[in-house]
Amino acid sequence: MAKDYLQLALAYFNTDKGQWYAWEKEDNNGDKIPNSERMQYQHIKIIKEGATMPSEADVNAKIQELKDAETQKANDKASGKAKLKELGLTDAQIEALIGVK
Repeated sequence: MAKDYLQLALAYFNTDKGQWYAWEKEDNNGDKIPNSERMQYQHIKIIKEGATMPSEADVNAKIQELKDAETQKANDKASGKAKLKELGLTDAQIEALIGVK
């Protein structure tokens, strides 16, 4: 299952409000928004008083930050494994130490 970066990013805004948003179920014309299309920035509705809507640019920047951090973590893991191999550790020893094949 793919990560839902939009919801992960939204969790970083209005952190003092708990679950501050929900997804619109109908568009401005009163037509039902299909579930497969609801979880998009334009369908966010604020459900907690005092919460503010982050700009789409801020949300997109947070999404990119999360993706970049995930990529960096994967790169660091691969780099660390390579360095351990250079030191002469076997794959079995590396896996025993850090759980990485």
